[in-house]
Amino acid sequence: MDKHRPRVVIGLLGNNLDSGRHETRWERWRPTVALCQHEDLLIDRFELLYEKRFADLAALVAQDIASISPETKVNLHPIHFRDPWAFEDVYGALHDFARSYPFDPEHEDYLMHITTGTHVAQICLFLLTEARYMPGRLLQTAPPRGREDAGALQGSYRIIDLDLSKYDRLATRFAREQEQGLSFLKAGIATRNKAFNGLIEQLEHVAIQTIDPILLTGPTGAGKSAMARRIYELKKQRRQLQGRLVEINCATLRGDSAMSTLFGHRKGAFTGAAADRPGLLREADGGLLFLDEIGELGLDEQAMLLHAIEEKRFLPVGSDREAQSDFQLICGTNRQLHACVAQGRFREDLLARINLWTLELPSLAQRREDIEPNLDYELDRYAQRTGRSVRFNTEARRRFLAFAESPEAVWAGNFRDLTATITRMATLAVSGRITVPLVEQEIQHLQQRWAGPQEGRSQDDLLQSLLGEDRLAAIDPFDRPQLAYAIEICRQSRSLSEAGRRLFSVSRQQRRSTNDADRLRKYLARFDLSWPIE
Repeated sequence: MDKHRPRVVIGLLGNNLDSGRHETRWERWRPTVALCQHEDLLIDRFELLYEKRFADLAALVAQDIASISPETKVNLHPIHFRDPWAFEDVYGALHDFARSYPFDPEHEDYLMHITTGTHVAQICLFLLTEARYMPGRLLQTAPPRGREDAGALQGSYRIIDLDLSKYDRLATRFAREQEQGLSFLKAGIATRNKAFNGLIEQLEHVAIQTIDPILLTGPTGAGKSAMARRIYELKKQRRQLQGRLVEINCATLRGDSAMSTLFGHRKGAFTGAAADRPGLLREADGGLLFLDEIGELGLDEQAMLLHAIEEKRFLPVGSDREAQSDFQLICGTNRQLHACVAQGRFREDLLARINLWTLELPSLAQRREDIEPNLDYELDRYAQRTGRSVRFNTEARRRFLAFAESPEAVWAGNFRDLTATITRMATLAVSGRITVPLVEQEIQHLQQRWAGPQEGRSQDDLLQSLLGEDRLAAIDPFDRPQLAYAIEICRQSRSLSEAGRRLFSVSRQQRRSTNDADRLRKYLARFDLSWPIE
């Protein structure tokens, strides 16, 4: 600390530790007075906070400081705690003092004495200093330690700087914990895609810091369910969750059973309700609830869910008494929920509540450089499941990656396709080695599976698999071939821009400015589809 800058101590009067009115008080360690007896800790000003009912003691302590340290100016500040053990009251009063005090950190150094006062007051001083409402460092004092300190009634002191960046070992530890968290969210895979790695860094920070809902978007097979499970395990490791992980695919909830599954029911609430059922929200109390494909949830269930998120309460089916559950929510969807809101199929207020943290997981086709590190991961998973260790030979690995990383590989099912591909080749690798013939066989299988409408299935079959029967029925027969062709081009392209250039190759020549990607995105949105198309 710069010796030319005034040193200011801010502390609370110790109603018990600083007490004493007779001459014998000088034979006791009194932390506020003793603080001014250290020859190597010169204090220019002491801002002493005290409760009004101890005004006489505060005046006596100020007088004693003046007698032993005339260079220290003592300013007394009466402060009112309605309840000195009520955290809200104490923090509020100290916060008001901090906001009104004319701190000048550019010209003065501040020490916050946290030895005196109730434990609540000490915690509040710590928090206010850590939050920089009080721009200084912490000052901790201790009484003499037995015979070795006999005659040294001033005891000892320690100054604590809360700037953790100055503590190399702490900074290294925090960095190591963050790296471990990132690796855990990536399942230990050394991913190479820059955008995906940036997404994981943001997700790791959000997962640790927030209890608000998280919305994971992206195509089917991009890993939303697996990511939700890893977020849960990460928070569990950090002791941020005590309860269990409860997950449900909302697409499986249909009719009257949806309400009962989510919110529970009372015995006799409806035909077949032979016993009480707690429901998934109750089971997730203290833990994490993952609602995959939340866009498939009915409007009535959406309204109940919104109430449960905001109030932590909900009404089970057939009950007249609300149940309680405090859980963190993660939602997953492959739909454009804003388009669903416009179509009246998703509540706008629920979307506003769950999309505070919206993170879009890219498709496998958008991160082809991560296919290679995922190969060994999938082979290790296969070995764990079956007890068989299988590996590629050099030529087979080179041939598979040449295909897998090229635009020729559509990866319509994303990581589900990759997992199935590795499983098939590993199962057929009798010698424990995946060979070039096995790779060629698998490539042919994938090409046939990803074939367009003209190669193995009709346009209506393709569209129905993506849109469902009801939504397909709402599309004019005239529009269906065009949509099917657009979908096929999207699946053959590496990016939305590339697909747009191919689809609009003629009309784009007649336009002064073109944004093929935006034009194609808007076209797909008309049918509630988004890039990439599964």
